[in-house]
Amino acid sequence: MKSCVGYAAFESSGKLSTYNFDRREPQDDDVMLEILYSGVCHSDVHWVRAEWNPSPPYPLVPGHEIVGRVAEVGAKVTKIAVGDIAAVGVQVDSCGECKCCSDQRDDPQYCTKGVFTYASPHGYPDSVESEKVTQGGYSTRIVTREKFVFSVPPALHKNLAGVAPLLCAGITTWAPLQYFAGGEAELRGKKLGVVGLGGLGHMAVKLGKALGCHVTVLSSSESKRKAAIDELGADAYLVHKDKEAMKDAQCSLDVVVDTVSADHDLEALVALLDVGGKYLVVGLPPHKLAFKNSWFVNKKRMLGGTLIGGPVMTQDLLNFCAERGVYADIELIKMDAINDAFERMLASDVKYRFVIDIASSKLE
Repeated sequence: MKSCVGYAAFESSGKLSTYNFDRREPQDDDVMLEILYSGVCHSDVHWVRAEWNPSPPYPLVPGHEIVGRVAEVGAKVTKIAVGDIAAVGVQVDSCGECKCCSDQRDDPQYCTKGVFTYASPHGYPDSVESEKVTQGGYSTRIVTREKFVFSVPPALHKNLAGVAPLLCAGITTWAPLQYFAGGEAELRGKKLGVVGLGGLGHMAVKLGKALGCHVTVLSSSESKRKAAIDELGADAYLVHKDKEAMKDAQCSLDVVVDTVSADHDLEALVALLDVGGKYLVVGLPPHKLAFKNSWFVNKKRMLGGTLIGGPVMTQDLLNFCAERGVYADIELIKMDAINDAFERMLASDVKYRFVIDIASSKLE
């Protein structure tokens, strides 16, 4: 076994503290990373505080936006070598046999036997990881199947901390633009609306601009206008609580990506779509959101959603970001600041993603 030090939650207060545990020995198709950086995702808070599962498998080490240096590879590993800079995202395994896992689909995140990066049964009965579940990236190392390890192109190496959020926030907003909106070939010149300007929203703006879209940010107040336009390069900004402005903008957008994870009214937002427009959801509000079929039927609109993206699409995203110089905007912290970071994140006091500097946190 490989000894590992992480930060774990031990009960539903969600407070994290030091936790010593073991990773499995790398199998033939495994890659072991010494973790350099781990992004902090809002879902990490939901999990450690038992908001998405009433009985999480404590101790629970969160973190699924991981960048590290390859320390060991199994005998059958071919695409990754020791010393490479590589990344791991939200998923670490799947059955490999169902339709979702096929190379044609590249959708293993929808596999009914999918294994996620933390709080998920990992399928290795000889492992002594805590309670036989996966443990995430708030730790010194991770062992993962090669299929779910991604090469970080050299062009991104100058800002590896800014790469980490691409593994969740990045792919979460990239995937619907590929699946439903046709990618760069169809999006160039189109009008894209982005609802919310947090960790997900700021990546949707950056990727939308890199894909050649005219990007409008839709937020609940004026407070983020300057950041949206002057810092992120958005072309326009709408306060979606301003009824007159929203009315004037009806039928003006081709695609909307809704990143908001709080309950919100959809009617005025859907009305921004032109005939044939696409409303794409990636945020996960806690309750059901109401809509009328007529909002879509009467304008030939579509409602769609995606969960992260498959391995091929994730590698494509990293390659695209390397070509276009796209990184997440982050605030770097040490591991012992994580509990304060959680509180600040819940108060929207971060631009736009915290990333833990694991290598400099001296956990071992």
